[in-house]
Parts: sequence; C-alpha cells; structure tokens
Amino acid sequence: MKKANIYTGTGDCGSTSLGSGTRVPKDHPRVEAYGTLDELNAHLGLLAASLDKAEVIDFIAKIENCTFTIGCHLAAEDKHNAPVDGNDIEKLEREIDTISASLPPLKNFILPANSEQAARANVCRTICRRAERAMITLCRECGVSHNAMVYINRLSDYLFVLQRQLQGGEEKIWQKPCK
Repeated sequence: MKKANIYTGTGDCGSTSLGSGTRVPKDHPRVEAYGTLDELNAHLGLLAASLDKAEVIDFIAKIENCTFTIGCHLAAEDKHNAPVDGNDIEKLEREIDTISASLPPLKNFILPANSEQAARANVCRTICRRAERAMITLCRECGVSHNAMVYINRLSDYLFVLQRQLQGGEEKIWQKPCK
C-alpha cells in the first residue's frame, strides 16, 4: 500500500482544489464558506467534550455530521442536491422548542457568561452566524441549497437556546453602557 502524503505542495501558491477538481484561490467565497463550517465543527467538538449530558452530546454529533455534509456540498460545487432535508431542519426546530419551553422568557439582551459550557455554545453560535454570512455571499455568486441555508440559520438559534440552558438560569443582562 502506498503511503499517502498529507502535503502535496499544490496549494503552496495560494490555490486549492474543490471536490470537482476545479482549482480556486484559497480565499474564494466557496472555500471561505466550507472553511468556516469546518471551524464551527471544531468548536462543536470542544463544546461536546465539555458536556456531561449524553443526549446533548449525541445531538451535537448529529449536528456535526450535518454541517460536515453541508461543507462537502459546498466543496463539490453542488447547488442542486440538498445536503440536509426537512427532517434535519425539523429536528433542530423541535430541540429549539423543547429547550425554549424550559427557559424563562427573554426580556433583555444577554451576555455570554456564567459557565465555560455556555461560552463555548456562544462561540459556536457566532461562528455559525459567520458561516451563514459566507454562505449568503456564495449563494449570490453561484447558488447554495436552500435547505442548507435554512439549516445553518436554525443551528445558530439552537446554539443560542443551548447557551441559555447551559447558563443554568443565571443570565447576565447587557447593561447598555455605550449610549
């Protein structure tokens, strides 16, 4: 069996290959979008590693699989085949509703504080929002699956309510100091 090299040298001048074999600059909107999803997955792994509830860890593992699949969809230049479907979106929405039902109504902007786990969930949420912005840019240029866009939008909502849950009811209210 031939040893696979991790380095090829083909990207040394600032380009990379997409799944189709097309070479693009490493700062291409497509690479930015799937690279941000890759970063999100790394942080989702950190979040899951900090948790102790098996059902939440398992749910995050499912999310990681979906976001990785969306990244593959973006890398393959495939704007027609949906990498996620309505069931994936519904699972996120059900989990958002379940968590939200256990939380007090949100009356103020809150700051990410009070626990490392909540802060990790918030980091994931902000990276998710950046991935969504990158996907919107890419969508304008060459199209992205609608379900992928919806999934990433719902995912940031899930991460927000998860953050609130992980804060254990001790939310730090934004004091509006910058008037």
